[in-house]
Amino acid sequence: MSETEHPRSIRSFVTRAGRITPAQERALIDLWPKYGLDGSSAVLDCSARFGREAPLSIEIGFGNGENLLALARAYPQRNYLGIEVHRPGVGRLLLALEELALTNVRVICRDAVEVLAQQLPPQAAQEILILFPDPWPKKRHHKRRLIQRAFVELAVSRLRPGGVLRLATDWAPYAQEMLTVLAGIAALENLAADAEFVPRPAERAPTRFEKRGLRLGHEVWDLAFRRA
Repeated sequence: MSETEHPRSIRSFVTRAGRITPAQERALIDLWPKYGLDGSSAVLDCSARFGREAPLSIEIGFGNGENLLALARAYPQRNYLGIEVHRPGVGRLLLALEELALTNVRVICRDAVEVLAQQLPPQAAQEILILFPDPWPKKRHHKRRLIQRAFVELAVSRLRPGGVLRLATDWAPYAQEMLTVLAGIAALENLAADAEFVPRPAERAPTRFEKRGLRLGHEVWDLAFRRA
């Protein structure tokens, strides 16, 4: 077994405490029927849930939704599914969706590993985004990192042929581990010219995690792998 594989189940998140505002709390109640999808073991009919056929992009761990909102506004011809467990961030996104009258976004408040395994049908997505996942910097915690072979294989199975898995991190050791894991998946093709990292996508809106990393002087590494 390689150092980048860990024999245990993983989760896409760590529980974080956070203050939720009254407006966000109301949004989770009043706007959830409009934008939210309940977490269950039932397989999603994506076309029915969005009310149309369109390419589907998924962002895992969207935080406060800055990037998801920017993409949904810029590409109204695409459908976007956001997966996040942090309730204040979900509430904030719901309020913004309503304010901007966006109709091409749906949200699930559940562990992304469970969503991909139980709810998302194979070859459903054209794109999966995983931006700045928790790097778990201490060595004894590396086993908790999301980007491990088993999870990547699951994610790839949910991509259509030609679909793209995009990742970003500001933690150098994790960037190298991501590269090693993804390069070891036979079904994936690295889109980087040098078979390493790609330039920062122009369409990606800076998230608070990225801004924090840049303030601390961290470099950001982007990866893009296509399902062959």
